Amino acid sequence: MTLFDSAADYARYRPGIPDEAVRLLTESLDGFDRPTLLDLGSGTGQVPAALLTAVPRIARVDLVDQDSDMLRTAAEQLRPLHGQATVAFHAVPAEAFSAPVSGYQADLVTCARAFHWLDRPAALRMADRVTSPTAAVAVLGDGSLWTYEAHWTAALKALIQTYLGDGRRAGTTGTYTGPSSRYEDDLAESAFSKVTEHRFPVRRTWTPDQVVGYLRSTSFAQPSLFDEPGHAGRRHARFEQEAHTLLEEYVHGEGLVEDAVFTMLLARRGGAA
Repeated sequence: MTLFDSAADYARYRPGIPDEAVRLLTESLDGFDRPTLLDLGSGTGQVPAALLTAVPRIARVDLVDQDSDMLRTAAEQLRPLHGQATVAFHAVPAEAFSAPVSGYQADLVTCARAFHWLDRPAALRMADRVTSPTAAVAVLGDGSLWTYEAHWTAALKALIQTYLGDGRRAGTTGTYTGPSSRYEDDLAESAFSKVTEHRFPVRRTWTPDQVVGYLRSTSFAQPSLFDEPGHAGRRHARFEQEAHTLLEEYVHGEGLVEDAVFTMLLARRGGAA
């Protein structure tokens, strides 16, 4: 059972982390001479890539993701960026991560666009065990084209549903169900109970090729979901042709514009500076 088919499409088509969010993460590392970053649900390593560029003094980065293909792609992305930093990859669930070396303490724990996939209370208990006393936990995300409301995304979602049914798919694991609690509440009930919310408006203008590539990287429209016995790939190819034609109509109308809000919940232990 898999959530994502293609790490390459994920790396190529997923939007990056906004500069404003990177700056705030950078500020959270002020006061740490040689900080350690622990990134959960790393995917192809967008957050580590951004922070290794912005904070060259980072001494160690640990990327945690159950998908080994994602981590292999992340390793390729990060190879030219990490300089003298130690970068390690852990193909385990976030809650199963443990200190990789004696005396290990992470100074910043990040989780971008993946917190909903985790056993959140267990992951936060793990973070409490492996972090320094004044460490921060940052949960980041901005929804998806499935949830974004616009005329063009509504038409695209309807097309996906004609192929895959009304429910939002969650890779080959079944149908997606949203979190049973708010992320703010998960954090408030953890050791990291001092929570601040930061919101960054982001406008993106997509091309049809970018949207179709993005869909290949998602859990709700990955290519394998379209497979039929004896016709591997054909149904998905037909879907992509229809999607491209549909999107071209909107390019010549209102455009493929997404006005998203990128949100960061930045949490520290109660009483932490």
